[in-house]
Amino acid sequence: MSLLEVSGIEKSFGAVSVLHGVDFSADAGEVVGLVGDNGAGKSTLMKIITGIYTADAGAITLGGEPLMHLSPGERRAMGIEMIYQDLALARQQDVASNIFLGREPVRSILGIPFVDRAMMKAQAQQMIDRLGANLPAINRNVGSFSGGQQQTVAIARALTFDPKVVIMDEPTAALAVREVQGVLDLIRQLKEQGITTVLISHRLNDVLSVTDRIVVLRHGTAAANLVTAETDMAEVVSAIVGGAGMPDAAAHEARG
Repeated sequence: MSLLEVSGIEKSFGAVSVLHGVDFSADAGEVVGLVGDNGAGKSTLMKIITGIYTADAGAITLGGEPLMHLSPGERRAMGIEMIYQDLALARQQDVASNIFLGREPVRSILGIPFVDRAMMKAQAQQMIDRLGANLPAINRNVGSFSGGQQQTVAIARALTFDPKVVIMDEPTAALAVREVQGVLDLIRQLKEQGITTVLISHRLNDVLSVTDRIVVLRHGTAAANLVTAETDMAEVVSAIVGGAGMPDAAAHEARG
């Protein structure tokens, strides 16, 4: 049994049917790419896994435990984390404040609780070190960081929840070329630590370089499940577009 099992997921919004019985799985420590054209259902599927949307039919288990009846917070407590494309960072605050936002450690002085800034800073640095990443300064506002450095902060924050599965939505989409490799290295670091990663991306070169498997969604179904080491760009693009070759737009995305 895989760590994350998704079976027969269906979802409609009013008269619009988005997902039609999607099956999806990911093993412990596996990096799975989730690709497909805009509107294929990638984001909807991930929001169902995290509990933001409720599926009309189907089942989801994590480590054999059913999740469908759990709230988003309960699913996070079970070990599912999602890093959205906008990262949801408080850009006017420093690294430690972002990593512990809303759950700051406190200590008591004469019975009065105070935020333990020293502990926050030390634990934040531990998370950055765990990723093998470098940041200019942990006490700087994250808004002054580059896109790749902000991704590091978002991943470090996810790690503090002790996740089993980390879902990343287009983590390299807005990055300069020189920063992309750093984020892909962070994904490899998660894999080394036994954390399952689901990578949603249009950048097929990135997907091919870092994943173990690639699942292609097309028109709300899982149209292909490819072993990365046994496939190539042409086969992935063909699965995305339905075997109709590589249109100019798809070819451009593949190169991007």
